[in-house]
Amino acid sequence: MLAQDGSHDEMKEDDFGVTRRGVLVGGSASVAVAAVPAADARTSPREPVPAATSVTLTVNGAKRDLALDPRTTLLDALREHLRLTGTKKGCDHGQCGACTVIVEGRRINSCLSLAVMHDGDEVTTIEGLGTPGKLHPMQAAFVKHDGYQCGYCTPGQICSAVAVLDEIRAGIPSHATRDLNARPRATNDEMRERMSGNICRCGAYSNILDAMTEVAGRRA
Repeated sequence: MLAQDGSHDEMKEDDFGVTRRGVLVGGSASVAVAAVPAADARTSPREPVPAATSVTLTVNGAKRDLALDPRTTLLDALREHLRLTGTKKGCDHGQCGACTVIVEGRRINSCLSLAVMHDGDEVTTIEGLGTPGKLHPMQAAFVKHDGYQCGYCTPGQICSAVAVLDEIRAGIPSHATRDLNARPRATNDEMRERMSGNICRCGAYSNILDAMTEVAGRRA
């Protein structure tokens, strides 16, 4: 600090009424305040947990009554509450198709759908398509044509493959359908396009297509 006589004086801690201790205490208080989350005006800290909701599903031909948190996905209802673990949880974002099941005759990604949305619906999982002693034709074709390797995606692949052939038979077009006025056929392009939402990291796509082609030929 420059004195009146032109000499320099050493700056002291209390020249401006501030001490190092005061700075440290003030800084600590600021950090503590910043660490406390602001209250959300939209919610109350005493907001109750959602009550269980009654949901009735017909799963693989059997009526099942469940009491579920309304936020429970259909996938978790099947796996965690009904112990039907054939349906797999892959990405949990609707991108891999491992969780595909058939609801009211249509295939869906069960990880993206809440169980309460399907109250009263009929659900078919891989366990409901066939049994070890009596395989579904698509299951038998997957075995015959080696349509799987690690097998993790296989339940979703088979459920989707069954529904795909039903879609084609029902005349439902896809992005690969060239003539919307003509009935779609189970061509390679049609089946590849319709199965594109089911991912196989092992790369068994050609074998899956062979299995689907065989089953489609039997239905023709």
